[in-house]
Amino acid sequence: MRASWLCLFLFACAGRGASPPPAAAPPPGSESALAAAPVESAPPPAAPAETAPAPSSAAAAAPLATEPLPPRGLAGASNSALDRALAEGDRAYAADDSKAALAAYKRAEKLAPGAAAPKVGLVRVALAESGIASEFGAAPRDPKLLALLAKLDAANKLDAAFGPAELERGRVLLMLGEGARALEALRRAVTLVPDDPEAHSALGVALLSTGNAAQALAPLRRAVELDPGALERWRALGATELVLGQVSEAISDFSRAVTLAPSDARSRGDLGAAYLSAGFLDQAVHELERAVALDASRAALHSNLAYARLLQGDLAGALSHAEDATRLDPNLGSGWINLGLVHAKRGDHDRARKAFQRALALDPEDPRAKANLEELDAVQKPR
Repeated sequence: MRASWLCLFLFACAGRGASPPPAAAPPPGSESALAAAPVESAPPPAAPAETAPAPSSAAAAAPLATEPLPPRGLAGASNSALDRALAEGDRAYAADDSKAALAAYKRAEKLAPGAAAPKVGLVRVALAESGIASEFGAAPRDPKLLALLAKLDAANKLDAAFGPAELERGRVLLMLGEGARALEALRRAVTLVPDDPEAHSALGVALLSTGNAAQALAPLRRAVELDPGALERWRALGATELVLGQVSEAISDFSRAVTLAPSDARSRGDLGAAYLSAGFLDQAVHELERAVALDASRAALHSNLAYARLLQGDLAGALSHAEDATRLDPNLGSGWINLGLVHAKRGDHDRARKAFQRALALDPEDPRAKANLEELDAVQKPR
């Protein structure tokens, strides 16, 4: 349930450098950059602690051990009715039980109408149940998000030092596409809750969204330090490094993600794309083929594998995967560019032109589509 901001990177698909036919397209971006889906990344709540038998004397009775609170919970450390209700909501939220979480946070709000924590809990549940993708700019001016933002603003006024409220404000602002405001909120959140890996991750996304990719590395690395067992944090860091041209670092971090989840198609695709960027074709094809075998529905995987096969000289394999990419996602510009490159290499200039034109129609500013069409004009120009 807990939305993660680890894979919300909206980089250009499959690279942006121009590449004339029949030469290869520029190295594609990672699957993280192409298809981020929020994945639950925080560790699950710990198992209940073993409780000691009750002492025989009531006067000597000590409190029983209680179930540890889940990470990023809203409950305090006291045994008050409010904190017990919040803890119940936190555990239900961590277990993806939205109904129970909603009931517990509502009970907490009744117990303390002037407290910020219950209101933040209710917003978290509403976000999880909204159906809005946890991506930067996923729903600009969306009425649901604007209403939730207003509730968070109210919670912030109740307690300006309550870090989780500022964190959720930043997350909602990211979904609304308001990068600058999100950046301001998340910088404050990191100050208020410096040990929350999600705050650092969200700050990294805000920096990326405002064109500060290099600055995003520090908070993303801090998120990995705080939560090294989270697959998506390694993917996010690797994707940022790949965008910055730090290919060897990206390979290392994507390899860590694959170690954590060998059957995760996205991580395999990320690693394959990084190998492709480094020019390690055999390793790239190996990882991309495994990724496609794990999840054949991802267009970006087919597009990247088509490019790798093209570089290997396997035109039949390249054509098959390029066609799969454009069929699965007709709006994936890199898929059409790779399809055009395959057709150009096969000498079918008419089909190559149609593919490049389709890519240009999707993004009139894409330099790859423009350059490929110009080169195709030069190839077909009568001498």
